[in-house]
Amino acid sequence: MEVVNQLVAVGQFRILKEPLGFVKLLEWFFSIFAFATCGSYTGQFRLSVNCPKKNESKLNIEVEFSYPFRLHQVYFDAPTCKGGEQDKVFLIGDYSSSAEFFVTIAVFAFLYSLAAIVVYIFMQDKYRENNKGPMIDFIVTAVFVFMWLVSSCAWAKGLSDVKEATDPDNVIEGMSVCEEPEVKCKEEYEPVTSGLNTSVVFGFLNLVLWVGNLWFVFKETGWSAPFMKYPPAQEKQPAPDTYGDSYNQAPGYGQQDTYGQQGGYQPDYSQQGYGQQGDFGQQGGYVQSGPTSFANQM
Repeated sequence: MEVVNQLVAVGQFRILKEPLGFVKLLEWFFSIFAFATCGSYTGQFRLSVNCPKKNESKLNIEVEFSYPFRLHQVYFDAPTCKGGEQDKVFLIGDYSSSAEFFVTIAVFAFLYSLAAIVVYIFMQDKYRENNKGPMIDFIVTAVFVFMWLVSSCAWAKGLSDVKEATDPDNVIEGMSVCEEPEVKCKEEYEPVTSGLNTSVVFGFLNLVLWVGNLWFVFKETGWSAPFMKYPPAQEKQPAPDTYGDSYNQAPGYGQQDTYGQQGGYQPDYSQQGYGQQGDFGQQGGYVQSGPTSFANQM
């Protein structure tokens, strides 16, 4: 019971919110529509043959056809307008190869997507171990991309041929009885092929999804690292010389105390409010600037 609780924990399903798991979930979902709309199709058309003799006419001829569209095996009974005899009329063409190929790829894509989702959710560690899981996933995804392209194009061409072969007007042109001048053949009902058109759309939509998933799986392999562009490394700026700045800006050190030319010490009191300046003379004697009146009195 504890194992079950761990498996159904919300944290196990976080991969479905990431692009890798979410796109895989879409692939699984749309592959169902691809093979369901094609593999379960059944269509029919109706036509009428009006003979000169009303009792020999057949005004409601229904022809049914379905997957895998081996139309050369589909036939119906048409009047010959010659004494009540019936003639078997076969449709033309065998388009089973393209239809079966398309459905087969859709079924295998459905199974692989389901298996991949289970691995993503419950065996994430095994998937990333030694990077083997992403590499295998990438190769298989690339194969499915190619297969979806080929099968979708083949089925699109096959569907075009099926539409042409099941067009009542084309069927009437191939009936010998309708070549008689007095016999009137008419189309009563055309086959509805919207479901088959949808299958082709889902085929190419799956192709787009698998191409997109190919990029997400490629990033999981780590092979994309050499293609990633990193911003250039910025040079480290030297730290400001706070000691020197504080030394130069400290109060009291901004005044200059210098020696004279002959070694005399010359303190600078100009910044400290002294109006008189005393310094050593050029010969080393101390000279004091004082009032000139005292020297005159002497």
